[in-house]
Amino acid sequence: MTDDAELIDAATLPGVPDEFQRLWTPHRMAYIKAGPEPLRKTCPFCAAPGMKDEDALIVARGRTAYALLNLFPYNSGHLLICPYRHIATYDQATDEEVAEIGALSQQAMRVLRSVSRCDGFNLGMNQGSVAGAGIDEHLHQHIVPRWGSDANFFPIIAKTKALPQLLGEVRQSIADAWHA
Repeated sequence: MTDDAELIDAATLPGVPDEFQRLWTPHRMAYIKAGPEPLRKTCPFCAAPGMKDEDALIVARGRTAYALLNLFPYNSGHLLICPYRHIATYDQATDEEVAEIGALSQQAMRVLRSVSRCDGFNLGMNQGSVAGAGIDEHLHQHIVPRWGSDANFFPIIAKTKALPQLLGEVRQSIADAWHA
């Protein structure tokens, strides 16, 4: 996190100074360049476990499920808990998968509370595209940290989220604290 002494005024940046502050979100360029079906040549939740944790944004691995950062988060620290097995809905999960998804969700909440000092959480599973699932073919649970001050006009007026940290930094802090 930056402290106030390190904040840069827009007037000091290259270009024509104006009254606007810039919202830099470089991780979103992958989404923009990918077009309307971002990164969807293969199931991203099946591909992630075969990658290095840093590249896949994985923060923890279990026996039947794993936790990773959402590539397109609602808030900083937005995690997903996914079974390794390619299943679409919660009722297709085995008892072991359900238990581990629950245990990883609890640990994720503890870690996020410790690392980010969040005030609460939104947890949920959107199953099926009609229910709002962006990736409806692979079950995943969202864990979205929330702060009393995180609601502002950006999402409502500008359909924009201000995220104060890059995904790699968030992944590292969560992964470091996971087993601490």
